[in-house]
Amino acid sequence: MNIIWARWVVAFALLAIASVGIGAVAGVKAAMAFALIALVAQGLFSTYHTERLWRLLDAPVYGQVPSAPGVWGEIYYRLHKLAKRWHAQVRQVEQQHSRFIQAIQASPNGVAMLDDHDQIEWCNAIAEEHFGLDAKRDLRQHITHLVRHPAFVRYLNSHQYDEMLIMRGMGEKRQNVLSVQVFPYGENRKLVLSADITELERTDSMRRDFVANVSHELKTPLTVLSGFLETMRELPLGETERARYLDLMEQQASRMRNIVDDLLVLAKLEGDATPPSDQPIDMHAVLRQLRDDATTLSGGHHQITFDLDEGLTVTGVKTEIVSALGNLVTNAIHYTPEGGSITVQWRQFAGAAVFAVTDTGFGIPATDIPRLTERFYRVDRSRSRDTGGTGLGLAIVKHVLQRHDAVLEVKSEEGRGSTFTVRFAVQRTARHQAVHA
Repeated sequence: MNIIWARWVVAFALLAIASVGIGAVAGVKAAMAFALIALVAQGLFSTYHTERLWRLLDAPVYGQVPSAPGVWGEIYYRLHKLAKRWHAQVRQVEQQHSRFIQAIQASPNGVAMLDDHDQIEWCNAIAEEHFGLDAKRDLRQHITHLVRHPAFVRYLNSHQYDEMLIMRGMGEKRQNVLSVQVFPYGENRKLVLSADITELERTDSMRRDFVANVSHELKTPLTVLSGFLETMRELPLGETERARYLDLMEQQASRMRNIVDDLLVLAKLEGDATPPSDQPIDMHAVLRQLRDDATTLSGGHHQITFDLDEGLTVTGVKTEIVSALGNLVTNAIHYTPEGGSITVQWRQFAGAAVFAVTDTGFGIPATDIPRLTERFYRVDRSRSRDTGGTGLGLAIVKHVLQRHDAVLEVKSEEGRGSTFTVRFAVQRTARHQAVHA
């Protein structure tokens, strides 16, 4: 027997005892009158609280549970415990739902949920960005009324979702590429997943271009070599002609060797995830080597000035720094006509080491500057080959600088020369006692 029935039994037992007592003192009629009045009072009390409970259940407000004596107090107490338990369960479900939504919002992929009529039930912020949607404004809108890309409309209506769809010309500037795939679930509902693969497409395009460029760069000297070999084999040549042909063949072989060497250096830089050393570099020796190499390469045809702070140094790998800074100086000499001037500066600005090379050469069109560090990218292909460059120098510079927490800035004007500036991070900048040769 539970506590409610026990209380009812006790109440009726007390009423019976009271009635018997009154009957023994005042007679049977008085006892019956007392019992009747008590039952009527109990009935009214129960009716009042029944109506009160009905109103509470009809419009429940959490936490507002009335109090009452006796059995009704127990009923209200049990109801309060039940409501509290249900409220805790609802809160738990709401928290799980909130965490689920947060997880989807944090996803790098776009997620859109469609009902059985392809109307938008919900989408995350990435899907809004990918498709130009507004999660609140476009709720219950048919998705093809908003995403009108013909390929997407055909894909959605085809009901063949085994393969993903590639959508080009997306985003505000119509330059993004999306991969989209639909996954049916539930009762004719659909989950639309999207991913921005613009960068992946660009990287793949660069890879294809790289393979094509390598093939082209190596094919040209090989063709020349083959031609000379065929000429030497089939035609009688004098010693002078033979020597000239051998020199030209050596030049082409050297060109291929330089390309392969630069490719190996670039592959090593790209594949080395180990951070460079934190040991200071002997920049005095580095700058002296750059000056000697520049003087030899120019052969007195340029006016070269070095403005150096020999007490300034950086931390890292000496061979990599020599390669990067040497490439910039070599390029300045190659692309500056005879009689031009080249200035090399090594100074400290705002706490950071700065290396700058300024020339009075041909200059670079503004549209070409952002692509200078791409592998095999050439502003003027014919002029670049005349200088003997491999087209990989600035790509090597970029990767060396990235490894050494440095950035490359390029300022140029066609016909008036260029300035290539390397800014090292403050944490890689140091000073030491100047050492003189």
